Amino acid sequence: MKSKTGRLGCKIESRLEKLQCADNMTEKVAKAVGLDKDMKDNLAIAVTEAVGNAIMHGNRQDPCKSVSIEFKYNEKQIEVTVSDEGSGFDLKSIKNPLLPENLLRENGRGIFILSELMDKVDYKFTGQGTVLHMVMKLKP
Repeated sequence: MKSKTGRLGCKIESRLEKLQCADNMTEKVAKAVGLDKDMKDNLAIAVTEAVGNAIMHGNRQDPCKSVSIEFKYNEKQIEVTVSDEGSGFDLKSIKNPLLPENLLRENGRGIFILSELMDKVDYKFTGQGTVLHMVMKLKP
């Protein structure tokens, strides 16, 4: 694995077409730290899910609101922070998508996916929006 430290970020309008910015940054970070294909795919899925949720659910696709994406990385881990300007949600109200009664529900899967793909997932709800912080630990 390459030994590199860096930061990369951008702020995008809350439009799904802008997901490409997140994809491009994910690709650059994955290349900088030398992720293998599986880890690169996991990171790409997690970032796309997080940014998509911020656009659709957090900011309700309001192009006047923005989503900030920031990567910090080094030889040990990749940290991703995704911030929106939405009103937040009740994390405790999200149902387990693996339970039989929830299998056909359309919401709650994204949070489950993030927790499966990343080593750490934290949400912070502020008066200005939701901040999602994710960590992927890198194998030596």
